[in-house]
Amino acid sequence: MPIDRPALARPLIELRRVAKTYHLGEVEVNALRDVSLSIARGEFVAIMGASGSGKSTLMNIIGCLDRPTAGSYRLDGVEIARQSREALANLRNRGLGFVFQSFNLLPRTTALENVELPLIYGAVRARDRRRRARQALERVGLGDRVHHHPNQLSGGQQQRVAIARALVGEPKLVLADEPTGNLDSAASAEMMTLLRGLRDDGITLVLVTHEPDIAAYAERVIVFKDGLVCSDSAALVRDAAGAVRLEGGRA
Repeated sequence: MPIDRPALARPLIELRRVAKTYHLGEVEVNALRDVSLSIARGEFVAIMGASGSGKSTLMNIIGCLDRPTAGSYRLDGVEIARQSREALANLRNRGLGFVFQSFNLLPRTTALENVELPLIYGAVRARDRRRRARQALERVGLGDRVHHHPNQLSGGQQQRVAIARALVGEPKLVLADEPTGNLDSAASAEMMTLLRGLRDDGITLVLVTHEPDIAAYAERVIVFKDGLVCSDSAALVRDAAGAVRLEGGRA
């Protein structure tokens, strides 16, 4: 059962009876089936499930990269299915931040230039781009690495650059798809502590992972199986000292 939460005027993410069907030749694949869930502003949610469970399809829909076949998806009150491609592109650029398992950094550009990229697409002036990109890198602890290229940075530092790039547009929602998949245990712990800190800044975070230890940094875990929500519960959250506590209401 979903967690009981205080009533809000309007959740940031609201899916009602969402379905997504793909046709592969004559084969019909139901990636999502009758999915209904809400995510509040400032909430940190982990999405789990085996390969083929529907979690990546859900992330694509939440991130406005795909549209549901049926049902309703509202992001901050806006019905996504009614938006044009141009409107969705603007929404992704101005309201969403994306972090992926592969860092997706341009190898021949500096950390600063990589973080500037979303602002270039947003037609932000060069001086403002540089200032905001530098601030974003300082925010993730890389203020002294702004002129380094990706091959001069560790894996954890490269992922921090990717997070700075996701944050530079001041998004209300950050989507992270297996962000620790290419990191060792120590770098993963640092990364998740950083991501969890975004919640304190009021940013909503939705994380896809198959690792229970990573999901434990979230306050709520939603598990998918065969395109359906099979559980939606509080998570055991690690505090700064490494202790584990229950957060997010009651399961």
